[in-house]
Amino acid sequence: MRNSGLLLLDLLFFFSPILTGFQVEGAFVGTYGINYGRIADNIPSPDKVVLLLKQAKIRNVRIYDADHTVLQAFSGTGLDLVVGLPNGFLKEMSSNADHALTWVKDNVQSFLPNTRIRGIAIGNEVLGGGDSELSGALLGAAKNVYNALKKMNLEETVQITTAHSQAVFANSYPPSSCIFKENVVQFMKPLLEFFHQIGSPFCLNAYPFLAYTYNPTQIDINYALFKPTEGIYDSKTNLRYDNMLDAQIDAAYMALEDAGFKEMEVMITETGWASKGDSDEPAATPENARTYNYNLRKRLAKKKGTPLRPKTVLKAYIFALFNENSKPGKSSETHFGLFKPDGTISYDVGFNSLKSYAPFSSSKAASCYVALVISISVFLVTI
Repeated sequence: MRNSGLLLLDLLFFFSPILTGFQVEGAFVGTYGINYGRIADNIPSPDKVVLLLKQAKIRNVRIYDADHTVLQAFSGTGLDLVVGLPNGFLKEMSSNADHALTWVKDNVQSFLPNTRIRGIAIGNEVLGGGDSELSGALLGAAKNVYNALKKMNLEETVQITTAHSQAVFANSYPPSSCIFKENVVQFMKPLLEFFHQIGSPFCLNAYPFLAYTYNPTQIDINYALFKPTEGIYDSKTNLRYDNMLDAQIDAAYMALEDAGFKEMEVMITETGWASKGDSDEPAATPENARTYNYNLRKRLAKKKGTPLRPKTVLKAYIFALFNENSKPGKSSETHFGLFKPDGTISYDVGFNSLKSYAPFSSSKAASCYVALVISISVFLVTI
């Protein structure tokens, strides 16, 4: 049994502000992270979200903007945050380095070190989207934001990335055949060269849910859900895949190799499974969502790589923290959350400790939090 003092120190790490100084530990610690989307009118306030994340012991968090209310709520929490520069800012940031400098000062530098901002995502799923003007602005925006960080001596603290969808690939089956689309290569190669120079990974939004939804007659749902299956065999690489996510990741590695960037790491910035959908999305059920996310969590906990890159430990941000009731599109878009708006779990993926906490609509949770911090602090002083 562990020493009680060590146990209380563990509790203090998760339930109280970090007491040590600012220390660079990389943009991602461990293997598991989550996307905190806020396109909803019924989710908890950011300070209550921080409590939820600590209860679940989820340290790595991505948001899609740099909202100051969120950044302030994360101050002193020890949670590692990646902020987003929305697509609507890319053209401005690409054409005006001074604006990029101001944005970084206002939204990153001014919150460091108390808010542990570890990365800036420059846009989201820009390439492959059909907007050539926006695609052309991506690299310039990334460079200007990076140069702004460098002027502030933050380039070793805050990592620059951008997330890509499967739309950048011409073909991903089998994985060994994957290459970038011809109309994407002209933008992708210079971007990859820059990211190679600054040590950034290739970030991929990968959804076996979507692949199965679009091709239900050609894909075994067990293969998509990490369940026992024959899987697929790639004769070119002589590798067998027992789940679709690994195959999607290795397809990205093959595309990178074809483009001349064999050593670049692939990180998953979004993956998840919807718990509800429209009539043409029959796989969007609570049971399938639970199965995918539970099995994914187990797979990440093994800290292993893919068949093609077995020594490169897979890291992934889950999509998403909450169901977002204001998202446009199909019904599935509003049902990717691991948690309901009241802070209770949507389905059980292993966050069992949350079951004993009262809904966020009550002030009881906040009172208990304060009492716990005070009690632990007093105890530690006396031991």
